[in-house]
Amino acid sequence: MSTISKDSVSHILIGSEEAGQRLDNYLIKILKGVPKSHLQRIIRSGEIRLNKKRAKPDSRIAAGDVLRIPPIRTAEKPPARTAAVPAREFDIVYEDEALLVIDKPAGVAVHGGSGVSFGVIEQLRRARPEAKYLELVHRLDKDTSGLLMIAKKRSALVKLHEMIRNDHPKKIYTALGVGKLPNDRFHVRLPLFKYTGAQGEKMVRIGEDGQSAHTVFRVLNRFSDGLLHQVGLSALTLVEATLKTGRTHQIRVHLQSQNCPIAGDERYGDYQANRRLQKLGLKRMFLHASELHLDHPLSGEKLVLKAPLPQELQQLVLMLSHPKAEH
Repeated sequence: MSTISKDSVSHILIGSEEAGQRLDNYLIKILKGVPKSHLQRIIRSGEIRLNKKRAKPDSRIAAGDVLRIPPIRTAEKPPARTAAVPAREFDIVYEDEALLVIDKPAGVAVHGGSGVSFGVIEQLRRARPEAKYLELVHRLDKDTSGLLMIAKKRSALVKLHEMIRNDHPKKIYTALGVGKLPNDRFHVRLPLFKYTGAQGEKMVRIGEDGQSAHTVFRVLNRFSDGLLHQVGLSALTLVEATLKTGRTHQIRVHLQSQNCPIAGDERYGDYQANRRLQKLGLKRMFLHASELHLDHPLSGEKLVLKAPLPQELQQLVLMLSHPKAEH
């Protein structure tokens, strides 16, 4: 890609990695600091040309296209804001030239926004200034740990989004529920409706007016011994959850609907149970993205990626599995 001049007309040759995007969205990425409304205005006015012709903001760019961009003054980022994002690498589960899969720790947002200054993607970009392309493929809740996919090429991102729309890749989570589940394996097919809570927070509830959602649960272990009774709990259930759809807070709300909310879930969980679980050392939500089964977006190679439970969750499971060893 050619360098964009602030003082003279620039001509940009579109490559295969940029192809397929809306013109205005592409310009936002390369002309940082310029408002989208201003870019759309100068596209409509004909100041920005696509292959020597007028274009529309929603025009799709293709490989080999040439963009003519007039001199545009971009807003400089304040140094303090840049310094506020610390560079950070995360535990890498898989990486090649197109795809990066990390093991995200709990307590870290995947991106900035909604009161969060920065997240995984901003920290990775700071840690890898030479990287031409880093984009989130999907999201994990801030308090969920585990496998997170990041595209290193736009062609990989487009293919992965297409795969996700067709129920691929297979995503498997491990969760600890507060309560009993009667069946060892079962499906939950309940639609989920998104709304804004009293404090402005993003919430989800079961509702016929919501989007279809499907989760398959499999019980891995059941706990109901004296150790739980000592802290005022009757039962916990360790489950594997396989997503058939990828709705916001899907596993959390589907387990809540079975009267078995996730341990440590401050939004949909049992407040008293969470306080009691803290006595056993649980300081976070027990939800972990543990497995990904997918075809590589470019090569087609079949990948099975796994992230073991973080140490604090492993220790709790060990304590619950062998209570006598702890006393």
